[in-house]
Amino acid sequence: MTLKLISWNVNGIRAIEKKGFLDKINELNADTLCLQETKAQDDQVAEVLNQSNLPFYCNSADRKGYSGTAIITKQNPIKVERDMGIEVHDLEGRVLAAEYEHFYLVNVYVPNSGSELARLDYRSQWDADFMAYLKNLEKTKPVVLCGDLNVAHQPIDLAHPKSNYNKTAGYTQVEIDGISNLLNNGFTDTFRHLHPDKVAYSWWSYRFNARVKNVGWRIDYFLVSHSIKDNVKEAFILPEMIGSDHCPVGITLEF
Repeated sequence: MTLKLISWNVNGIRAIEKKGFLDKINELNADTLCLQETKAQDDQVAEVLNQSNLPFYCNSADRKGYSGTAIITKQNPIKVERDMGIEVHDLEGRVLAAEYEHFYLVNVYVPNSGSELARLDYRSQWDADFMAYLKNLEKTKPVVLCGDLNVAHQPIDLAHPKSNYNKTAGYTQVEIDGISNLLNNGFTDTFRHLHPDKVAYSWWSYRFNARVKNVGWRIDYFLVSHSIKDNVKEAFILPEMIGSDHCPVGITLEF
């Protein structure tokens, strides 16, 4: 069995719908497509995704027009669960987990530390609680984690590491430590595992013509439990897919 899994921060599902999103779903042809930052309530997400004629699940933030995740899947999951079960983290629709035969698929939109790093302390707590949540799932089945992790892990993962280090959200040591802890506790960064030296980005600022100049960051990931890392046959980034300030990233899994 071969599965194509794709993750995409769409930066507003209603906005990307106007840019041919339904055609892009067909073009991507994923067995499972995980979305972040839907920026809509459940009924608004449903209004868009009902048109795909595929099963889908969504988790929207309490605050309207903010955050939110969704999963479009050709194969019905065994079950789907929303959130981590920790009240302080469960107001923004950031976690959506689907259980399949061989693994849990966890779709996440990790909190941004914000301008002037105002949420950095909160982000640090999120990272610790989220890892505990993942490790608990892993007691039952391997985990495939995907989404916008809002961190560039290594200097190769952003165009200007020196000028951003410890100054810009997404490249502070606190955030780097957060993803390092995942990688040191049983998870594999699939893209970096298969492409150790490849420079590729998944997000570009809308400012300064950054995408055309390829001044970007790799902040969208697929991480998998070590026990299934050899099941990952491909890991890819699709910068030519337009519609958001992020592009889709994905993996091919074989079982």
